[in-house]
Amino acid sequence: MSNAASFDFSGAKVLVTGGSNGIGAAISKAFADAGADVVITGTRASASEYDGDLSAYKYRQLELTDKTAIEALAASLDGLDILVNNAGGNFPGGKHEAVPDVFEESVAINLFGAYRLAVSCHDKLAASTLEGGASIINLASMGAFFAVPIVPGYSAGKAATVQMTKNLAVTWAGEGIRVNAVAPGLIESNMTKIMKGVEPLEKPFIDRTPLGRWGAPEEIAPVVLFLASSSARFMTGQTVLVDGGFSIT
Repeated sequence: MSNAASFDFSGAKVLVTGGSNGIGAAISKAFADAGADVVITGTRASASEYDGDLSAYKYRQLELTDKTAIEALAASLDGLDILVNNAGGNFPGGKHEAVPDVFEESVAINLFGAYRLAVSCHDKLAASTLEGGASIINLASMGAFFAVPIVPGYSAGKAATVQMTKNLAVTWAGEGIRVNAVAPGLIESNMTKIMKGVEPLEKPFIDRTPLGRWGAPEEIAPVVLFLASSSARFMTGQTVLVDGGFSIT
């Protein structure tokens, strides 16, 4: 017997950045399955360039460092109830974030783009009539709370995302916009696949995680939907950790 939570977002307009794979794909699918009208973004020119089937969504190309494109995307939407700032990334095996220019690029991708998009979407979110109010859900990381020297820019951007969530929550509370965040633990995705099966990288995280395993993107999505739902109407400014217990050991 299933005891999974179910949600009804029929008619809701949702934007998920980075919705083409990983956590973003799971979030997009969950909203679409719940009846929402979902727009996703990706860095490629069209949805057909991805391996997965993205036909259930409207697709927009977006680079988070392109200020003009961010503002144009927000302007193109015919209304918005929920913004999921999921897109982000780091540069493992390539550029090194300890180099100042790369550090700045990483922070721009993981923080500045999300903030600019939130501000650009403000008026449409404020006009939402969604029960429980409009929502912004930001994706943070365990890197927001613990040192990860291999990706200092990514970690700094995610730590600032937690603070940005609090500030936007307070600033926009009176306009019917709730702002929360989710901080995933070790989740299987394109970003983390280089760690899978590589004991020096993988084992320390698994050993520290009380549940003793990787998480799946589908285990993050329901938390995002809950935060955007009317069931969470009295929650704002919070960062919910979905980490298998990593943060408490």
